Amino acid sequence: MKPRTTDSARRGGPWTRAARPVALTALPAALLTLLCAGAAPGATTPGASPYAAPAASPYAAPGTGAYAAPGTGAYAGPAAHGFVPGAARSGPQVGPPRGRAFDAAPARAALARLLPRHAGQFTLVPDAAAEADTFTVSGTAGALTVRGSTGATLLTGVGWYLQHVAGADIGWPGDSIGMLPATLPAVPAPVTRSALVPHRYALNDTDDGYAGPYRSFEEHQRQIDLLALHGVNEVFVQAGAEYPYYRALQGFGYSAAELREWIPGPGHQSWWLLQNLSSFGGPVSERLMRERAALGGRIAEQLRALGMTPVLPGYFGTVPPGFAARNPGSATVPQGDWAGFDRPDWLDPASPVFGKLAAAYYAEQRAVFGDSTMYRMSPLHEGGQTGSVDVRAAAGAIQKALHAARPGALWAVLGWQDDPTAELLAGVDTSKLLILDGLSDRYNRLDRETRWGGAPYAMGTIYNFGGHTTIGANTSVWLERFPAWRGKSGSALRGIAYLPEATGTNPAAFDLFTDLAWEPGPIDQRTWFADFASRRYGRPDAAAAAAWEELRKGPYSTSSGLWSESQDSLFTARPGLTAAGSAHWSPKSMRYPAGSVRRALDHLLRVDPRLRASTAYRFDLVDTARQALANHSRVLLPKIKAAYEAKDLDLFRELTAQWRDGERRLDAITGSDPNFLLGGWLGAARSWGADKAEQDRYEYDARSVLSVWGRRGTSEGGFLHDYANREWSGLVSELYAPRWERYFASLEEALVQRAAPREIDWYAVEEEWARRTTRHPSRPSGDPYALAAGIAAYLPAAG
Repeated sequence: MKPRTTDSARRGGPWTRAARPVALTALPAALLTLLCAGAAPGATTPGASPYAAPAASPYAAPGTGAYAAPGTGAYAGPAAHGFVPGAARSGPQVGPPRGRAFDAAPARAALARLLPRHAGQFTLVPDAAAEADTFTVSGTAGALTVRGSTGATLLTGVGWYLQHVAGADIGWPGDSIGMLPATLPAVPAPVTRSALVPHRYALNDTDDGYAGPYRSFEEHQRQIDLLALHGVNEVFVQAGAEYPYYRALQGFGYSAAELREWIPGPGHQSWWLLQNLSSFGGPVSERLMRERAALGGRIAEQLRALGMTPVLPGYFGTVPPGFAARNPGSATVPQGDWAGFDRPDWLDPASPVFGKLAAAYYAEQRAVFGDSTMYRMSPLHEGGQTGSVDVRAAAGAIQKALHAARPGALWAVLGWQDDPTAELLAGVDTSKLLILDGLSDRYNRLDRETRWGGAPYAMGTIYNFGGHTTIGANTSVWLERFPAWRGKSGSALRGIAYLPEATGTNPAAFDLFTDLAWEPGPIDQRTWFADFASRRYGRPDAAAAAAWEELRKGPYSTSSGLWSESQDSLFTARPGLTAAGSAHWSPKSMRYPAGSVRRALDHLLRVDPRLRASTAYRFDLVDTARQALANHSRVLLPKIKAAYEAKDLDLFRELTAQWRDGERRLDAITGSDPNFLLGGWLGAARSWGADKAEQDRYEYDARSVLSVWGRRGTSEGGFLHDYANREWSGLVSELYAPRWERYFASLEEALVQRAAPREIDWYAVEEEWARRTTRHPSRPSGDPYALAAGIAAYLPAAG
């Protein structure tokens, strides 16, 4: 973000309020208490401490006594507010211990969700004797056995079977399971696989903001099922992460109302947790925070039930304004500006108050989310100011506070720009650190062992920024670097990190990147994509193979050096005759020959009609047609510019009519698949509001992150407008197309009047759109095949 950090849309159909609420009977006891407690912190008198412990109470370890917050009265800890950590969880809850039996029921439940017609043909067997991260698949037709070391590993074994034996794909999004035979085929001989690396991490800090901050538990559960199926074992949990801050800081001089103003709306909370901004998109209600905390708690419980690690946000010092004045003995450092936003202050971790606030934070977090063995923190992210703070001492204090609350826990830090610095690494025990390298496939001449002094790291990829609906990834770079980096002398590579800024796009990239950690031999890119084409639609097909070979050679073979994602569309760009991209930090030109996507579209239209019924085929056809149109925008705009500069009014009108036709087709084709609908995104945001005012506030939060992103200064001066552009039905017809129409009208008027075109305040146009509450379909309409065929006829043939 701004300088890049690490959604695409929430995938998979309408979001409705009815689908979101959690059944109270399904909640752990601590969460039931959280939702049902009669005395809420928000009910306290502003400025007064909400905690009821005697003022003389000593400061004690989390869950064992009371907390005295300096200068603010007493902090009694979560138990005083109905949170009883031990009631639902006792001690670290991070999945079953290695080498011991575990309950396979959660894996069986996930399998029933993934394969409802075939789950009964699998026997899932917990294997206490198996090595860590190991599965074995065997069995005869219709009677398959998967043995594994965890529930998630059992599902990874099922995923391996589907990919290598049954020839079916459950992608993200789209699947071909409808093509599976009634009786699943036998495994020719038992197959055992073990993960090549211990850490298979997933989810960028920005995924919640860009992939869907208002998702339901069922949608998060689907995401967990897919991650387990593809071998992931560590998953970042952000939903509800604001609640421990909200609870703990009330013991340090802040009222509930002040904190609700400081905490941003869910669509912008990712960057608040990164210490980049505060307040925008709010205020949030206490009810919203409680429900999000309950959601996050359920997500963490689901991960633990499968033997996966819920990676929780750690505390590294973010505080509201005025913290030092309210807490004697503390020292804070102003963090300056981030893309036009005032960053929250940083509490010096070496100050004595830091340890007390960190302990309070972890105690509140434990009450709702339980414990983990892994925590995410990136101090000084994207330009944070150190002031007079000793970074080495600060890093040590952050890790010390983490280990005081969670002994031995792993600190996961993002490898991004210059972070982590040598100073930070010098202050910590790096054996308890994992660097999630967000630049592994972006630049050349990387030596991570030298750069980070041998600290353990995971090779990562960020092939999607902001949720852009663009196809492509540097897959050839992954296939070259992963085995080379892992096999080098003194290698510190310990994992993979799946880090697109938004999940739910590029299913081929998701499949291939996660395969890196499980395939024992070298992966040949051409062979992998040929096999992917076969299982993606459930049968071998020459046209499908030809389509994916074109996509492999084009958008999936982009090179490292400057970029890790492909270019975005000009249809989504803020209008201008010289527009070269939509997001300020996106590539400004094509990263592959456009003809590859155009030819792939023709091939997909020739796929055997018997294979066209799957959601995988529909998604790929719509996505490829959309991408072909997007690429054509880069051919058409220079022609429009030339006609305008030549003052050829007739040609200008002809070409702009073609542009409008392209946008109309773009809105129609994306409207035919549930993964490209603005209506679902907006409906989900409104579903979390208790009344119209709150619904409107959350809809603005959701709309603004797609358009203006922030206030005028951040949108313009910080270049955040259109950062999260995406080609969605509704977004094209209501924002992008009218924006271009207004611009072309101003140019046409200038040609007719032989005058300079009138100035347009684009921020005002976009902000007016973000403030709307117009409704859009949340279910697809139209025939995707007919619409894609129409696009193929509209576009020039590839050379």
